[in-house]
Amino acid sequence: MISQLTHPINSPSLADMFEIDDGFSIMAGPCSIESIKQMESIAQVLKQKQIKFMRGGAYKPRTSPYDFQGLGIEGLKLLKDVCKKFSLLSVSEILDPRDIEKAIDYIDVIQIGSRSMPNTALLKEVGKTNHPILLKRGMMSTLKEFLLAAEYIACEGNKNIILCERGIRTIEDSTRNTLDISSVAIIKKETSLSVIIDLSHSLGRKDILLPIANAVIALGVDGIMLEVHDDPSNALSDSKQQLSIQEFEDFYEELSKFRI
Repeated sequence: MISQLTHPINSPSLADMFEIDDGFSIMAGPCSIESIKQMESIAQVLKQKQIKFMRGGAYKPRTSPYDFQGLGIEGLKLLKDVCKKFSLLSVSEILDPRDIEKAIDYIDVIQIGSRSMPNTALLKEVGKTNHPILLKRGMMSTLKEFLLAAEYIACEGNKNIILCERGIRTIEDSTRNTLDISSVAIIKKETSLSVIIDLSHSLGRKDILLPIANAVIALGVDGIMLEVHDDPSNALSDSKQQLSIQEFEDFYEELSKFRI
């Protein structure tokens, strides 16, 4: 058992962290923060759907150094302003321990991305805060490594940890990554940690989003994360996997039927 190999973290649930009545949350928004118009058009829809969390990337780790790297701190300021206007909670990634102090005032949930999960220096620094931390599984990480990364945060005193399964690399190429559903069941069985599923990065495609969402909800996940853009075809990153606003509204309507 995983819990026998580690020191189980006594973590509050995602719902308790933010005093949410519904035990299931959606985190949605663009891969990259690009403009105030983009963010407000998406935020308005989230508010209408009573969705609490808006995600958006300001610091973007990209495979190519020539790709869009994000707006940085200006993107975080934009995200905070939009979330404040629409009474939303912001979720965004920090890559560098040196950015935590200046970025923390703009983010309600600090995301540690897949590429940064093995960065123990970053894990220790966010562990010294009391901010909720969304920790994504590394793309080549075992479940044990994933949970030990969470313990790096907890050992510094921060128990406000949310795990995010976002798929791992395998030989399968029909999806962007392979969604490890079994890991979710094990985490829910053997720990008290909240778990959400990043549907966009695990699947990398939109045509099977709904049935997979229904499947993971049946597992008892605490929420899902997905990417929504006001103009996906012209997005500065991950254009193929981002839902348009209309696609998101259709998805939400069908998902609501499943949850009733």
